[in-house]
Amino acid sequence: MNSRSSGTSRSDVSGILNMNKPAGMTSHDVVVRVRRLTGQRKVGHSGTLDPMATGVLLICLGQATRVTEYLMVGRKQYRAVVRFGVSTDTYDAEGTVIQTVESFQVSEAQIADELAAFQGVIQQVPPPYSAIRHKGQRMYELARRGVPVQVPPRTVEIDSIDLVAWEAPCLTLDVTCSPGTYIRSLAHDLGQRLAVGGHLESLERLASGSWRLLDACTLDDLREAIDEGDWTHLLHPIDAALQDFERVDLSLDLARRVSQGQAVPLGHAPKTPLARAYAPDNSLVAILQPSCEPELWQPRKVFTKPQPSEISYAGDR
Repeated sequence: MNSRSSGTSRSDVSGILNMNKPAGMTSHDVVVRVRRLTGQRKVGHSGTLDPMATGVLLICLGQATRVTEYLMVGRKQYRAVVRFGVSTDTYDAEGTVIQTVESFQVSEAQIADELAAFQGVIQQVPPPYSAIRHKGQRMYELARRGVPVQVPPRTVEIDSIDLVAWEAPCLTLDVTCSPGTYIRSLAHDLGQRLAVGGHLESLERLASGSWRLLDACTLDDLREAIDEGDWTHLLHPIDAALQDFERVDLSLDLARRVSQGQAVPLGHAPKTPLARAYAPDNSLVAILQPSCEPELWQPRKVFTKPQPSEISYAGDR
């Protein structure tokens, strides 16, 4: 076992880390680093960030890896820097330059006018270098081999774009948008509309749903906490990913039946499509969904009751 895990066994820990991803690492790199530092085998992430991007990256440990899909649905907030006059094949600063405009004049008023076209529900073409699959292969794999692919646009929603600063050739924006929105494509498309070209110079995720960068920890924070023998206080409980679902409290008998995969009657029908069910000891038992039988709710995901431990969660402090 990794000695840095301070005596906690590999199977003990489940929870969510709100990490501030550093630049230069892939999301998978962060997962590998967390796995090595904590000694946990089961570690995953929710909501991939490109290597050049920084900011909120949610890392799930243990049984929390089963709720990543619920962490991915929240609105995203970004601080983006767009550099005009230089276009790249990846639409960001890590790509190969394919076009340069040496001299151009663009006013802040022109930029503001063009930004209006990107707000609301729009059709967006993903970058050629992206993780989207086309006929079973990642687009970046095809792009690296020089295989041309015509990707259909996808519907995304941009709630707001705030112009933070304009100091030619760089534009700073704050963007709030739906999951699946490519800020790289936004930078590229804005440069095209202004007829000067452009790419994403830097990107910082400020928030993912209710998870904020202000509350995130760094890999150095995690390493320091491990060295001090008290890293699990950085964890948030599994049900922090399920707060949009109504809570239902079960009797001990119903909790046992749910944990065995049985559908059970509830005192009232939850008003949300899914519900989070708790045992009398306040432990999360399952995510419930309506059964095909009237008035019964069945487990969609069952969580093994955790073993007694001294773990305290960041959300309880």
